[in-house]
Amino acid sequence: MTPRIRQLALTAHVTCSVGWIGALAVFFAHALASLISRDEQIVRAAALAMGLAAWFVILPLGLASLATGLVQALGTAWGLLRHYWVASKLLLTAVATIVLLLKLRPIGYLADVAASPAFSSSDLIGLRASLAIHAGAGLLVLLTAVTLAVCKPKGLIRRGMRVPQWVKVFACIVAVLILLIAAMLVTGAHGPDAHIR
Repeated sequence: MTPRIRQLALTAHVTCSVGWIGALAVFFAHALASLISRDEQIVRAAALAMGLAAWFVILPLGLASLATGLVQALGTAWGLLRHYWVASKLLLTAVATIVLLLKLRPIGYLADVAASPAFSSSDLIGLRASLAIHAGAGLLVLLTAVTLAVCKPKGLIRRGMRVPQWVKVFACIVAVLILLIAAMLVTGAHGPDAHIR
């Protein structure tokens, strides 16, 4: 890429990524409000706002962050699978995007139910708790990706080279999380539709 296009791509990536974190922080605040408050109007408003934010802000920013990150990696000297920190960021962003896509249906369901006049603050507590937990975990994942981008820990991905210790720890944590998510999806205990009843 030319320097001007590289700057434009970097600006787009940073804007989308930071916007995603900000939108998810607002979603998390709404999820907590819907969970903690006993005021029917606050719970209803928070649930409706979560539906709008997820579909019209978080999803577009998440997809744009993933796409602009791929453009950045492929169009610069960093490369997609040349440095461990870039590959780790890609993995974190991909996992966060997949979880977001899996959670869109339950978020939409909550917003639809909240729009009903019969909705009360005691309805769908499990779903609202799940969304708050996922939003908090999503923030941690995205902040980890930002930390990797800022710190750029050393380590090239090359055959025969020693794998840095931070990569081994990171890989173990991600592997455990992926196994837990897969187990919960397979057993149905925590799949996308687990709290929709």
